[in-house]
Amino acid sequence: MSEAFTDELLAQVAALPALPGVYRYFDAGGALLYVGKARNLKKRVSSYFHKNHGGTRTGLMVAKIARLETTVVRSEAEALLLENNLIKTLNPRYNILFRDDKSYPYLLITGVAARDGEAGAPAGQRFPRMAYYRGAVDKRARYFGPYPSAWAVKETIQLLQKVFRLRVCEDTVFANRTRPCLLYQIKRCTGPCVGLVSPEAYAVDVAHAEAMLRGETQTLLGTLEARMMAHAEKLEFEQAAELRNQMAALSRVLHQQAVDTGSDKDVDILAVQVQGGRACVNLAMVRGGRHLGDRAYFPVHVEDASALAVELDEPDGAARTVEVQVLEAFIAQHYLHVPVPPSLIVSAPVGQELVDVLSEQSGQRVGAVHSPRGQRRTWLEMAQQNAAIQLARLLAEEGSQQARTRALAEALELEPDDLDGLRIECFDISHTAGEATQASCVVFQQHRMQSGEYRRYNIEGVTGGDDYAAMRQVLTRRYSKLAEALRQAGGAAPAGTARMPDLVLVDGGRGQVAMAREVFTELGLPLSLIVGVEKGEGRKVGLEELVFADGREKVYLGRDSAALMLVAQIRDEAHRFAITGMRARRAKVRVGGSRLEEVPGVGPKKRARLLQRFGGVRGVAAASVDDLVTVDGISRELAEEIYRALR
Repeated sequence: MSEAFTDELLAQVAALPALPGVYRYFDAGGALLYVGKARNLKKRVSSYFHKNHGGTRTGLMVAKIARLETTVVRSEAEALLLENNLIKTLNPRYNILFRDDKSYPYLLITGVAARDGEAGAPAGQRFPRMAYYRGAVDKRARYFGPYPSAWAVKETIQLLQKVFRLRVCEDTVFANRTRPCLLYQIKRCTGPCVGLVSPEAYAVDVAHAEAMLRGETQTLLGTLEARMMAHAEKLEFEQAAELRNQMAALSRVLHQQAVDTGSDKDVDILAVQVQGGRACVNLAMVRGGRHLGDRAYFPVHVEDASALAVELDEPDGAARTVEVQVLEAFIAQHYLHVPVPPSLIVSAPVGQELVDVLSEQSGQRVGAVHSPRGQRRTWLEMAQQNAAIQLARLLAEEGSQQARTRALAEALELEPDDLDGLRIECFDISHTAGEATQASCVVFQQHRMQSGEYRRYNIEGVTGGDDYAAMRQVLTRRYSKLAEALRQAGGAAPAGTARMPDLVLVDGGRGQVAMAREVFTELGLPLSLIVGVEKGEGRKVGLEELVFADGREKVYLGRDSAALMLVAQIRDEAHRFAITGMRARRAKVRVGGSRLEEVPGVGPKKRARLLQRFGGVRGVAAASVDDLVTVDGISRELAEEIYRALR
């Protein structure tokens, strides 16, 4: 086996220390193959190079290794954290990877410092508000969550409004009200904006809302009952009736929860299902004693990574099942940047080392239960059922997409080396009467849309409404550099560069195709790649025809054709991507958003906070310097600069 490797690589392996660390394998083109951790780097890495792995997946991977990098760390815990950080960042070919999802939403309660006695605080902070929040946390507020969905946050806010009647309005709205809003009329707010509740009484409601969010419902009910009886003994029947109504509302809310958690407050339930080379991890969340719903995650590289782990014996001599590998990969990657609750309920046993790392990282004791009883078993069974349903749905969708890809390849006589690698790029032009013209390019590969590779192009220097000139510009900008690289490399794409797609779709008929043909002829690219999607009679969906740049006759695939369904899906996505970009650019031009961007010291984050707080550039322009200063990160000097720039 060792004859296949360079002397330099083998010498590097021989010189490795017997210490914990992380290793990374690269192929000859510099692509990352695998990231692994080891208690003993020398022993672990040497096992790859001094064993005969034959034609296994491990053997195929090892044969590609051209370069090795290692990082020595102080402990196995550090090695585990670094390994999963690198996996998420670098996306190696032979590791199980969970794609980054958008950040989890939280329920935010503002003005904590003011409630704790900060002198001179604005009224908006003395009367904290509830809000839906997604983003970086701020020590001046309290965050409850994370929640699995925006719906779960908004439902919780509505429940708290019914019981504790806290405000949800923005501070700028709160500061300028002269009479209570509709929420006060329907008993969803106590009207702090116009002084209908004292700061002290409002602070009590805020404290009770936080207690409910923490799951202290029985203690809360006891507190409310004691206060109600105290008011009744003092003959303060109106206050006692208010508390009675609050207790009744709270009891109704608790009764409406279909899944009661009993004594548990914060728990995550993790169930994994594996089938057909794909896997699904279903994460259900319990926060503050309420089951908030679940979310499904689908890792990539499952087959390669699981086969690799099985072929390489684990350090203790026993190979883990695929389910355990997937679950441990999810836990390690998911909780890198998400708070971990004190209790995890898992469908497969996970290593104690991983649980210890979570405890060390979070600063609290974390436990993982594999065979729960009672209510916890019910939760786990629900999560397992949901994981099975979601995985079955994914497999059905992927089977359908693969059939569509195959149908299109056969209909257009495409012959890709690998059907999974069939790459289609589609272009569309969007504008409104020639204003804010923008072109979009969307990419289809691996039987799905690759949103991370989408691109928008601002079209400049053409007559407004000239779609042909816009198509010429975007195709030239997209493919000119690639065409030059192909010429210099003799027709083969150089390593590490993009490759030409197998099909270039343009949204349009003969005119657009003719323009694309001119561009490709000038660049020396094959005309057979270009296909136009021409709308049929009456522009009805399902009657589209395909127009070819290389002289072939137009083709109508048929309304029920799987190939046409795929073409329509890609074309519609290009249109959606183009029109959303065009609208955003047009709105920016019309409201003068560029003026805010040009203010020194206002970067993307501060600009986003300003626009969110005041509802757009017009709102920012109408705000006073004192209002601008209330935005996080805006000093008085910068607020004055913004005020001058927008006036």
